[in-house]
Amino acid sequence: MGEKIEIMIGTVICEAELFDTACAKAITDILPIQAAPEEWGDEFYFEIPLALPLDETATTDVTIGDIGYWPPGNALAIFFGPTPLSTGMNPVPASKVNHVGKIVGDARVLKKAKGSKKISLRKIL
Repeated sequence: MGEKIEIMIGTVICEAELFDTACAKAITDILPIQAAPEEWGDEFYFEIPLALPLDETATTDVTIGDIGYWPPGNALAIFFGPTPLSTGMNPVPASKVNHVGKIVGDARVLKKAKGSKKISLRKIL
């Protein structure tokens, strides 16, 4: 079982779980994080102060609600719908991401937060 976290962006607050992997634990260790999110279709991504390689979870096969670490940008990516590379409803990252977590509940609620200037992640105590 991983670490429960809270993601706040705009007026949207959702819960997520970071998995029990080395990459996810490294992310947990630097929480809380505040950043200015970028958007790529229905994906928020933002640079975090970690430089890690691809790991055994690396994939381009993600679904709505997945959270990935994208090594080329030292970035965390939160997928909540189709991205520019999608051919259907599922997101497709720009390249492989380490699968580090999952939104609890319906991640599509994050669509309401598009255009937000700040995202915050913190551990749930």
